[in-house]
Amino acid sequence: MKVVTEAKTKEEALTKALNDLNLKEEEILYTEENIKGKLFKAGTIKVYAYPKTEILESIKKFISELVNNMGLEVSFETSIREDQFNIKMFSNNNSILIGKNGKTMKAIEMIAKQKIKTEYGLRVRIFLDVENYNEKRIKQLEKLAIFTAKEVVKSKMEVVLDNMNSYERRIIHNKLANFKGVTTVSEGQEPNRHIIIKPE
Repeated sequence: MKVVTEAKTKEEALTKALNDLNLKEEEILYTEENIKGKLFKAGTIKVYAYPKTEILESIKKFISELVNNMGLEVSFETSIREDQFNIKMFSNNNSILIGKNGKTMKAIEMIAKQKIKTEYGLRVRIFLDVENYNEKRIKQLEKLAIFTAKEVVKSKMEVVLDNMNSYERRIIHNKLANFKGVTTVSEGQEPNRHIIIKPE
């Protein structure tokens, strides 16, 4: 349910919207628009407010249709943490849904974000996961980071890792931030950006 309110200040317009929806501020997402005043009349603020639960349902419906068109059946486990929509998917063919190195899953996530931006005018954070792929991938990358860093310390030679997306590179950088004897740098242009682990 979309609620549009208008008032002299954003706070007033937002309070009206919350009253109309009977929700707290942390339960909604909203956009605002400055309405210019006419001659001798002050401008106002328009607020467009949406319950987070409605946005989550819209995301699920969209992904479900998308995945069904791929010939897959899907079920969801969902939660909303602050402004992030967490969606775990379970299907009859998880490997197709994940794709090579999680690329299909990330593409679905990106398309869903764009759909919500087009439909609601909102930038949302969506975190998609299939069969705990992200959790497993994080552990895998952290193991790779530690193993490679130890080799670099031993050999005193730098190691260039495979190309990774920004999310995966951040995991490696964070894991080795306090690792003695090595430094990490990202080099290259997307999508061929990679990490180099260097001896200090």
